Amino acid sequence: MNTNQIEALIGLTATLGILVLLILPSVIGLVRERRIDRQIREAQEARGGVPAQKSSSRSTVPSTATWYAEGRRSKKLVSS
Repeated sequence: MNTNQIEALIGLTATLGILVLLILPSVIGLVRERRIDRQIREAQEARGGVPAQKSSSRSTVPSTATWYAEGRRSKKLVSS
């Protein structure tokens, strides 16, 4: 091997190392997500396939800001 080939090999190794460092967090996250999904699926099967209960049984009412925004939109439509 001559000097040019050694430099190319070092450059290729450095490039692949940086690529691995950039991709590694994504791969770790995907593996973790799959593990969590599997645990959730196993827990649901153990419960008999019953879907998870909603956090609140009360019906939700739009906030004051929503009512105000809807009123403003309707006024603009009427005046146009």
